[in-house]
Amino acid sequence: MAKTILTVDDSASIRQMVSFTLKGAGYGVVEAVDGEDGLNKAKTNDVAMVLTDQNMPKMDGITLVKSLRALPKFKATPILMLTTESGDAMKAQGKAAGATGWLVKPFDPPKLLEVVKKVIG
Repeated sequence: MAKTILTVDDSASIRQMVSFTLKGAGYGVVEAVDGEDGLNKAKTNDVAMVLTDQNMPKMDGITLVKSLRALPKFKATPILMLTTESGDAMKAQGKAAGATGWLVKPFDPPKLLEVVKKVIG
């Protein structure tokens, strides 16, 4: 059975591109429109990894990472940030919150798949 990835981004076009890339490589995808939606979908779906944006309405990515890390089933689940934010201070906040890695938009589909494969196989 394909591993499922939760992708959280308020941009429909980014969600569509990420989904297309991941599905094309054989992964299952659950999409969420913001951090709050992502947290709810994370609780109700069995996901192998979370890929989240930082800047979103309702709940930002770092708050989502902290919220997921507080749940027992997400203690060791890889969580990657996929965002336009590239500053060291923001990356440090993400790492402190429990993010596994950081990718900067616009993303390169082969690079995204390489990182996903490295993280969840």
